[in-house]
Amino acid sequence: MTDALRHDALDGRPSPPAIRLREVSVGYGERPIVQGLNLDVRAGDVIAILGPNGCGKSTLIKGIVGLAPVLSGTIELFGIPAARFKDRYRIGYVPQRHTVGGAIPSTVKEVVASGRLPRRPLLHRATAADRHAVAAALDVVGLGDRAGAPVGELSGGQQRRVLIARALASEPDVLVMDEPTAGVDAASQAALATTLQRLADGNVPLVIVTHELTALASLVTRAALIREGRIAYHGALEGLNRAAYEHVHHLDEDRPAPASWPPDVRLGG
Repeated sequence: MTDALRHDALDGRPSPPAIRLREVSVGYGERPIVQGLNLDVRAGDVIAILGPNGCGKSTLIKGIVGLAPVLSGTIELFGIPAARFKDRYRIGYVPQRHTVGGAIPSTVKEVVASGRLPRRPLLHRATAADRHAVAAALDVVGLGDRAGAPVGELSGGQQRRVLIARALASEPDVLVMDEPTAGVDAASQAALATTLQRLADGNVPLVIVTHELTALASLVTRAALIREGRIAYHGALEGLNRAAYEHVHHLDEDRPAPASWPPDVRLGG
């Protein structure tokens, strides 16, 4: 983590948010999928992006990391307009896709090690720090014993864990994850939650799109609920009542919302 997430040592002012959205609309062509969004992501934040399928959660994430067009508004990354931000290695990104594909066969270790490339000068060899980061990331997702295996031979859930490890190996200053626990077994979800808690404790902000909060709910400091392309609620996770949670997650009676969420709280906005 760099000093950009710490207070300025000279004047004591807080550093800018890792991510700042102001009246942001993201979409394709001229059609916005999400619009008018305002959000700050600062050190220590663990923000869950919630909403029904098709509401624009993944589109928002892609707009933040530069993979979808921003139609209006402004996005700043560490105080710099996104269009001028060069240090992309500082933003770890786990995409929504569940498999790792490519024309050239690669091992698990090679895919995870690719997360280190933006941190190295072009054509420079991997350092001991690079190798340590890759090994640590593989251990976190429970794939240390599969480092040399062809990634194409792994199950879909295991390939999902490879993508998570690749993002962790980059040692990012902010981590953006799109459905990180989808297709991942309970033990690996627990290991991931422990790692994310350690990152959050170290003031690395986390933005997590998810339909399943069971493993990660204890980490979340704020929730943003997207409905019909706009933020319908932004605040403490406890502010989402059972009815809203069930609407978002399509839960049935066998999977109740956490008992700590008061039933009499209504969504704002």
